[in-house]
Amino acid sequence: MQKSFWLGAAAVAFSLTAISGCSQSISDYKQLTPALSLDQFLLGSGKAYGVMHDWQGKQGVRFVADLCGEWQQGQGDLYEVFYFSDGRIEQRHWQLSQNSDGQVKGTAGDVVGEATGQLAGNSLYWEYVLRIPYDGDTLDVTVKDWLHLVDDNNLINRTTLHKFGFKVAELTLSIQQLDPKADCSALKQQVAEIAAGG
Repeated sequence: MQKSFWLGAAAVAFSLTAISGCSQSISDYKQLTPALSLDQFLLGSGKAYGVMHDWQGKQGVRFVADLCGEWQQGQGDLYEVFYFSDGRIEQRHWQLSQNSDGQVKGTAGDVVGEATGQLAGNSLYWEYVLRIPYDGDTLDVTVKDWLHLVDDNNLINRTTLHKFGFKVAELTLSIQQLDPKADCSALKQQVAEIAAGG
């Protein structure tokens, strides 16, 4: 993200005189099907397509991502490689847990502390703090994630990014599960190489 983006977002946010609260709860979706279970949907290979919008609603960077997940007894590793429209290639390795009551937790290299959330029906809501590059340093932003399973193989993800309590960007993402039996070895190696600067 560019410095002007974040400064502009903050300026607009602080100029607002009325902020509406969250109008939905994860419990609103507990009756919706198909039921979302991360250890089923994020198992094996997947493909994601995303578009970032700035605080003005203008389209920004786009990306395609390769995903692959491995799970055992409610504990999972999700490997992600992102190919951005500006030429960047980035990775993330999520270490995830899903409890029988639908509670979800996760950690990753660029996540500050722990991501926490709750599954209900076809949906997951979770939050975490993401550390992103900013003006030669880093900036921590709060990420609020809504994931909704459309059918057994397709999920829509709406993400908002917040700083100083105000929304500064939004991401729309679709994820398709390709092969739940896929071997993650190749993507796991690619993630490790990118993380090592290779």
